[in-house]
Amino acid sequence: MEFNQKGTKEDILYWAKRLYQKNMSPSTSGNISLKTDKGILISASGTCLNDMDENDVVLIDYNGNLIEGNKKASSEKIMHSEIYTKRDDINAIIHCHCPVITAFAVAHQEINKPILPDFALFYDEIPLVPYYCPSSIELAEAVGKYFEKYNVVLLKNHGVVLGADTLQNAFYQLEMIRAYCETYFGAEVLGGARALSKKSVSEIKKLYIKK
Repeated sequence: MEFNQKGTKEDILYWAKRLYQKNMSPSTSGNISLKTDKGILISASGTCLNDMDENDVVLIDYNGNLIEGNKKASSEKIMHSEIYTKRDDINAIIHCHCPVITAFAVAHQEINKPILPDFALFYDEIPLVPYYCPSSIELAEAVGKYFEKYNVVLLKNHGVVLGADTLQNAFYQLEMIRAYCETYFGAEVLGGARALSKKSVSEIKKLYIKK
């Protein structure tokens, strides 16, 4: 079951369950993958991330062809492949329909207001990818293009895609973005989300560099 040091089926199963249990991938939505020396480990099509077992993780090549497994790979397999092809530093990808994050995608609103220090440290903005039919080559190519510059994007009327060096870091980043969105909506109800000043953002980033 283990392929190499970059990740295993167990890694995918563990973080997939965490995603579902945190309500970041409801029902059978979302998909998760890992880059390996043999190809891409990816969740199977139509699976609930919380109910997956090792048979629900398949190995594909970078053209989306099945190498190992007896189930159909996620319908977004080409999008995952496009990102890995563009970015050697990305080894793990999570695509999900987390409701509170997807709300921004449905509203066609970028996430770009530095209201929290942790968000301001990692992101200047999370951009919107134009709408294309889910699982289409057009969507995969558009996302791949955005990933030349960004590590996370919103898909209009669809969801969010995030890439990182490990699934653990991908999950933590996604969880932070979800917390940002929840805080933003709460602040708006209370009278409006107030951004940190440019000076404050600069101080946060300088402090991180010093560490």
